[in-house]
Amino acid sequence: MKIALKNVGRRFNKEWIFRNLSTEFISGNSYAILGPNGSGKSTLLSVLTGSLTPSEGQISFSDAKDIPVEDIYRHISLAAPYLELVETFTLKELIDFHFKFKNFAAGVDTKSLVSILGLEKSANKEIKYFSSGMKQRTKLALACCSDSPILFLDEPTSNLDVQGINWYHELIEKFTKDRLTIIGSNQIQEYEFCKEHIQIADFKQIN
Repeated sequence: MKIALKNVGRRFNKEWIFRNLSTEFISGNSYAILGPNGSGKSTLLSVLTGSLTPSEGQISFSDAKDIPVEDIYRHISLAAPYLELVETFTLKELIDFHFKFKNFAAGVDTKSLVSILGLEKSANKEIKYFSSGMKQRTKLALACCSDSPILFLDEPTSNLDVQGINWYHELIEKFTKDRLTIIGSNQIQEYEFCKEHIQIADFKQIN
């Protein structure tokens, strides 16, 4: 799987968030998109997931053959603080609902996913009663344990304590092999395993 950008830029109103970005993201590699809060990391991730169109330049998705941007959602999983969970579902119901649209990663099913989360005692609890850390773990597990070639994580350790951050590292180690993994972050513990770094500030234009 490959995502290729050629002179890509995105602006809101008259302000360029980033511009003249040309690079490739290739399966089997891990990439960190870096910058302070408000710098445009999430905007770039939205362009890479096909949620936003570039204001200029070209983006292409391919896996042996080109993939239309409207179909890229079939190939990606995403976890981000701004994504909401269905809070009236129990954890088991949420997992079953999610995997109506995605396939489980090899060796994973509903029972083992609950075990990976360490939430066996909360399997039948509604999501609205989960702590912020439990919700973040759930978002990460749903994304990482889906059988998708591209994994996007935006600020993945938000609301996680030290134990949760260690759990995140274990999840990454187990479920990112051979995938294209792209992380938006400004926290070293979130992206220290990434081999490639992209500084969003390098693609800013002073108006």
